[in-house]
Amino acid sequence: MSRSRTAMLAALALVAGASGTALAMVPDGGAIAAVPCTVDYKVQNQWSTGFTANVTVTNNSAAKSSWAVKWSYGGSQQITSGWNAKVTQSGAAVTAANETYNGSLPTGGSVSFGFQASYSGTNALPATFTLDGVTCNVDDGGGTGSPSPTGTGSPSPSPTGTGGPTNRVDNPYAGAKVYVNPDWSAKAAAEPGGSRVSNQPTGIWLDRIAAITGTSTGRGLRAHLDTALTQKGSGEMVVQLVVYDLPGRDCSALASNGELGPTEIDKYKTQFIDPIAAILADPKYASLRIVTAVEIDSLPNLVTNTGSRPTAVPACDVMKANGNYVKGVGYALNKLGDIPNVYNYVDAGHHGWLGWDDNFVPTAQILHTAATAEGATVDDVHGFITNTANYSALKETNFSVSETIAGKSVRESKWVDWNRYTDEQSYAQALRNQLVTTGFRSNIGMLIDTSRNGWGGTARPAGPGPQTSVDAYVDGGRFDRRIHVGNWCNQTGAGLGERPQTAPASGIDAYVWMKPPGESDGASSAIPNDEGKGFDRMCDPTYTGNPRNNNNLSGALPNSPLSGHWFSAQFQQLMQNAYPPLS
Repeated sequence: MSRSRTAMLAALALVAGASGTALAMVPDGGAIAAVPCTVDYKVQNQWSTGFTANVTVTNNSAAKSSWAVKWSYGGSQQITSGWNAKVTQSGAAVTAANETYNGSLPTGGSVSFGFQASYSGTNALPATFTLDGVTCNVDDGGGTGSPSPTGTGSPSPSPTGTGGPTNRVDNPYAGAKVYVNPDWSAKAAAEPGGSRVSNQPTGIWLDRIAAITGTSTGRGLRAHLDTALTQKGSGEMVVQLVVYDLPGRDCSALASNGELGPTEIDKYKTQFIDPIAAILADPKYASLRIVTAVEIDSLPNLVTNTGSRPTAVPACDVMKANGNYVKGVGYALNKLGDIPNVYNYVDAGHHGWLGWDDNFVPTAQILHTAATAEGATVDDVHGFITNTANYSALKETNFSVSETIAGKSVRESKWVDWNRYTDEQSYAQALRNQLVTTGFRSNIGMLIDTSRNGWGGTARPAGPGPQTSVDAYVDGGRFDRRIHVGNWCNQTGAGLGERPQTAPASGIDAYVWMKPPGESDGASSAIPNDEGKGFDRMCDPTYTGNPRNNNNLSGALPNSPLSGHWFSAQFQQLMQNAYPPLS
């Protein structure tokens, strides 16, 4: 039970009918002034030095286009952050004003917002609230006013070094079911043989502002969360969201360009992140464990595709110079990290992108920079995710970088090309250690997207290649059958990977299917659209490449639709080449 303000204010005094105020009859025939507004103030979580609270205000007077709720504390409470409202404090006085997206408050309508605060001694509840200067009554909610903020009567512990709230568990996937998206599941089940995997949990991609409320091809965020509550039952439930709409998104890949221009950071904040945070902070969804994969491919582009490198892209130089990738990720982590049941995992590329010596440490550094930007701290980061929507093999067991073949190190082979890592699991575990060294908490966990990295089927090698040369040895034994490790669009020969599972290896919180299998990476030819998605030649099977894939063929499947759209031929291939195989 959460702590709730219970006293009824004296504003309900009898008034003369001649005042013009609407009157409500009471059983003895008298009249009282109709309640102009009602406030429900609830402490959600409380610990020895701080607490989080949720406030719901109901407007029973004329409709409003903007609003401000005010109250004062009688103790030492100091608000440190808020969501779904602009919360400020001067001395004991607190003001919570609407955000740009929730200023409308109709007659009979309600709005909720929340905040985190510190305190010492006792955490006395406010006595009086006003809405635009008019005193409201306080909804007692049937509570007792006694503090039991965690539901058990004992306070939530604070995370190391923050004093902030955490009813978060160490691994959100532990002991929990994971949400099955009915929209994806229906498409998968409609495919021949698709019922074998249609009950698997996949990520929900919030890849444009319209996705928050829903589009013609999928339900909106609230509808997903409502469905998740139904699927949850009496147990624990994880919902996986991909937060993916940065300004100038994915500067090196036209197929995944987004709707926001390079300078539209304010629009990203107010029209994308703020509404998402408002929905996730709704107390209705407090029982869900919400995992966010934050901004795929953005920060790694700043490491490898800028400056004087051969792989540099002018659009990436723009994003590095204006800082909007760093600002956007920091803002998202800050806002979403304030919500106690949200677990932020930041995208960290994959081994075939960032595993080289000159990329590895700079990646950890830029991730730390973003995690401490725009008010965010490392405590807003629960972990990191690798291989999102990519194809890098989970484990390559037929060769290792420590081997020497025909007088040459495996690192010298054309495929490995001096990389320190040959697969995703070894990369994710090593990067986790580097991130801790760089300043992240020692209990961070990693996720690996295994939705399309199985590489099974008849082309899967049964053992190492011949030792006649280091290239023959690696090429003959590698599970990843791409032409080049830099190829990323709708890859020919790919298969479903390990099924989603919890804590499969040291430091790994879960294998996940964050990219829904069967959803295209990009169109193989130009397709006009209103989704901001361009035509990338890496999705064209006839394309002969660029410096980022060492000028090799793209390896893409033909006749592919826009990114995110259903691609039946790909889904059938993924099932055919699944490893472990489908039964």
